[in-house]
Amino acid sequence: MVELLDDVLTINRAETKYLPFEPQPLDLVSFCRGITDELQSSTEYHGLLFSYDGLGLGEIVAFDPKLLRQILTNLLGNAIKYSPSGQPVEFHLQRRGDVGIFSVQDHGIGIGPEDIPNLFDSFYRGTNVGSIPGTGLGLPIVKKCAELHGGMITVTSQLGQGSSFEVELPLWYS
Repeated sequence: MVELLDDVLTINRAETKYLPFEPQPLDLVSFCRGITDELQSSTEYHGLLFSYDGLGLGEIVAFDPKLLRQILTNLLGNAIKYSPSGQPVEFHLQRRGDVGIFSVQDHGIGIGPEDIPNLFDSFYRGTNVGSIPGTGLGLPIVKKCAELHGGMITVTSQLGQGSSFEVELPLWYS
C-alpha cells in the first residue's frame, strides 16, 4: 500500500511538473553497480548481470540520483518480477557519443504487441500479467524521469521470450 501511494505521488508530481530535477555529479558506473548489488541482495532466484562499456570507472557525469534510481529500480524490478526463477536479468550501461544508454533485458513472459502502445499510461498493465502483483505506475514513472533528464525510453519484446527496455539519457559533465 505504501508503494502504491509513493508511486501515485511521484507520477502526480511528474504530471503537474512538481517533480524536482536536481542533477549532481555521479560516478555513473559505481552508481549503477550499487543499484545492481542492492537488488541482487533482495533476490535469490535471479542473477543480475551488470556490464558497461564506453564509460570508465570513476568517470563523473551529472544525473539526478533520485530520478535515475527510480528508472533503474523500476526497470530491474520489473525484469526480476516478470522472469521465471533461474533466468538472468542483464543490465548494460554504455556510451553512444554524448548519450548514456541503460539497457535492461529479461527472458520472461514478454509483452504482447497490442500492449506496447499503452505501457507508459498510468495504471495500465499488460494483458498477460495474470496474478503477478503491480500498480501499473512503474513504467510511466520511468518515462517521466527519463524525460526530465532530456531522454527517452524504448521497448522491444516478444511474448514468451522476454523484453528489452532501453533508456537514453544525455551525458552532462560537471
